[in-house]
Amino acid sequence: MAAKSYDLIVIGAGPGGYVAAIRGAQLGLSVAIVEREHLGGICLNWGCIPTKALLRSSEVFHLMHRAKEFGLKAEGVDFDLDAVVKRSRKVAGQLTSGVAHLMKKNKITVVMGEATLPAKGKVSVKTDKGTEDLTAKNIVLATGARARELPGLEADGDLVWTYKHALQPKRMPKKLLVIGSGAIGIEFASFYNTLGADTTVVEVMDRVLPVEDAEISAFAKKAFEKQGMKIMQKAMVKKLDRAKGKVTAHIEAGGKVEKHEFDTVISAVGIVGNVENLGLEDLGVKIDRTHVITDAYCRTGVEGLYAIGDIAGAPWLAHKASHEGVMVAELIAGGNPHPVKPESIAGCTYCHPQVASVGYSEAKAKELGYDVKVGRFPFIGNGKAIALGEEGGMIKTVFDAKTGELLGAHMVGAEVTELIQGYVVGRQLETTEEDLMNTVFPHPTLSEMMHESVLDAYGRVIHM
Repeated sequence: MAAKSYDLIVIGAGPGGYVAAIRGAQLGLSVAIVEREHLGGICLNWGCIPTKALLRSSEVFHLMHRAKEFGLKAEGVDFDLDAVVKRSRKVAGQLTSGVAHLMKKNKITVVMGEATLPAKGKVSVKTDKGTEDLTAKNIVLATGARARELPGLEADGDLVWTYKHALQPKRMPKKLLVIGSGAIGIEFASFYNTLGADTTVVEVMDRVLPVEDAEISAFAKKAFEKQGMKIMQKAMVKKLDRAKGKVTAHIEAGGKVEKHEFDTVISAVGIVGNVENLGLEDLGVKIDRTHVITDAYCRTGVEGLYAIGDIAGAPWLAHKASHEGVMVAELIAGGNPHPVKPESIAGCTYCHPQVASVGYSEAKAKELGYDVKVGRFPFIGNGKAIALGEEGGMIKTVFDAKTGELLGAHMVGAEVTELIQGYVVGRQLETTEEDLMNTVFPHPTLSEMMHESVLDAYGRVIHM
C-alpha cells in the first residue's frame, strides 16, 4: 500500500501537538496527527487539568472547615477520596473528547499508534491493525515528557508513586513524603496535606519552589509550614527501604543521614523527554539530556523536522508548547511568526497559596546587570482580599530603573495564577512603569494590588 502523503504530520497529541495540527489545518495544510496513548496528552489526561480538579476539591474542603469565619455552619465535614478522583477523571475525559471533536471539525486525520521516523519526511506508525506509512514535507515532534525516576527511588505504584499514581490513589496517605518541591511536588503536597496527610517535602535546593523569586519562595514556605507541612531544604533522599505498608527514607541534610518512616512517597524530581525509539539519532537530530536541541523557531537542524513543547526543553509548560505549535504551523505555511520568548511566559503553581511569576526574579535581573527598582504590596492591604478571607499573600514587581521596563512580576496568594496574565500582557506590549501607574484598575478587586506594587517601586504607593 502506498504511503499516505500530507503537508504536515504532528507526532504527539498533547497541547502543543494538537494546537499545531489545528493551526496548520486553519492555514490550509493537509494534516495528520499521530498519538500512541491519549488525545490531549499528559496535560489533559495526567497533568494540568486533573490535578487542578483535585486541588479544587481540596480548596473547597479547606473553605468548608473555615465556614465559621464566614458566619456559616458546616458540621461533620469530610471527604470521599474515590469521589474526588472520579470527578477529576471525568473532567479530564470531557476535555479529551473535546480534542477529538476539534480534530474532526478541522478535518485532521488521527492515527493512533506508535511512530518512528525511518527517513527524512517519513513516518511509520505501528497501530493495532498493523503498520501505516505516512509521508510529509514537514514533521513536528511533540512527544512530550514523562516523570524522571532516580536509581533506588523508582515508583512501584504501591508505596512509591509518580504523578500518575498520585492522581488515582488506591488509598489516602497517612504519612506522606514528597521528593521535590517544584510545581508538581508542591501541588500534590498541598492537595494531600489539606486532606489530612502528615506531609514532609524534601528539596535538594536551598529553597522550595526553587525557580521562583527567593522572597516569594520564603513566603510560600512559611504558609506551607503554617498548614502543617514539614519542609526540608538542602536535603536529599539517598535511599528508600521498602517493607510491607511502610517506607524508610534515608534523608541527608547538613552532612547527616537520618531515617524517617512513611507509608507513601511521591517522587517529583523532574521530567525526561520522550525521545527514545523514534529514530532521531539516525536522522542526525541532536539530543542533550533527553531533550531535542532546536533554534528559536523550534527547527531541529534536519530539514522539515521541528520539535516543540517538553521534548524541546524548558520551560516545561503546556502554554509554551501550544504557542510553539502555532508558531511552527505558521512558519510551515509560509508566515513570519515571532519566536516564543521563554522569559515572557508565565509560570503558575496551583498550591495553597497559589504562586505565579513572569520574567526575571530580582536576583536574576541584578545578575544580568540591571539597576532595578522593586515594588511590593501585601494582600492584607487590599479590601477584596480581606473580604475573601485571603489576607495572606504579596505581589512583587521588578523594573529597570533606567528605562521603566517591567522586568519581572512575582506573586503568592489567592488567585494569582489568574492575576499574572495582566503583567504577561504588559511585558508583551513592552509596558513601562508609567503605563501601569496611569492604568485605572477596578475596585474592589485583587488586581488593585498589581497597581499598588508598581506604585511602591516608585515611592507612590497609596494603601500601605
